[in-house]
Amino acid sequence: MFELHAQLQKDCVFVGDFTLCRVLLLNDSQYPWFILVPRRAQMHEVFELADDDRAQFHRESDRLAALLADIFSADKLNIAALGNMVPQLHVHHIVRYQTDPAWPAPVWGKLPAKPYEAAALQAVLDKVRIALRGECGFVEEEK
Repeated sequence: MFELHAQLQKDCVFVGDFTLCRVLLLNDSQYPWFILVPRRAQMHEVFELADDDRAQFHRESDRLAALLADIFSADKLNIAALGNMVPQLHVHHIVRYQTDPAWPAPVWGKLPAKPYEAAALQAVLDKVRIALRGECGFVEEEK
């Protein structure tokens, strides 16, 4: 049974669910930073997913990346699965700008997170949820 890791629950806000993956927003207003988590138990690496799930994961990741690049007018997207701190399989999709506070370096460990203010958080959630509607089985309620 799928259970979201406690650290992801603490650090992120629920956006919605694709057919396979949970879509989360990291609560750091310095970057539009989204995380995909396949809703499968005991997964640590992408290669551990069954063939059909791995194909679905890539469809969802690619679609999310394309939509984020478009709606946030990204200069670059950083997409990575590290898992050094949170062992549960999760993949970061970070919108980057040449003007962001960590550019051109990776974002990890550069600056402490700056949580979104309530109105800004809702605006980002609304923008992304609207863009994701109808994509890869996306729903805004937890499955």
